[in-house]
Amino acid sequence: MEEGYEEYKQVLILRSDIKMSPGKAAVQAAHAAVSALEEARKINPTWVEKWFNQNQKKIALRADLNELMKLYEKAKSLGLPAVIIRDAGFTELPPNTITALGIGPAPAKLINKVTGHLKLY
Repeated sequence: MEEGYEEYKQVLILRSDIKMSPGKAAVQAAHAAVSALEEARKINPTWVEKWFNQNQKKIALRADLNELMKLYEKAKSLGLPAVIIRDAGFTELPPNTITALGIGPAPAKLINKVTGHLKLY
């Protein structure tokens, strides 16, 4: 990589402590990706542009509800775009169940401070 290069990414954290079918998990991750992108456009459109130019790297991770909420607070404290996703309750889960957290797009080094310890989904 060239000097001064900065990597950008988006992370999608899905709840590990609730049962979701693969389709439900995919849709919740998609909600997190789109919602976090819209939040990032408001906070730092330059990050979004750089992320698009780097092929829109996304990582799917897992955490239980307690950790997910802590991750959200830490991300917000660092100025990262972050959104909590709540299910509408039409299919598998009760209404307003928190299912996912989306963070970024943003510089990978900042996101790693929040999610670097998590396991892949």
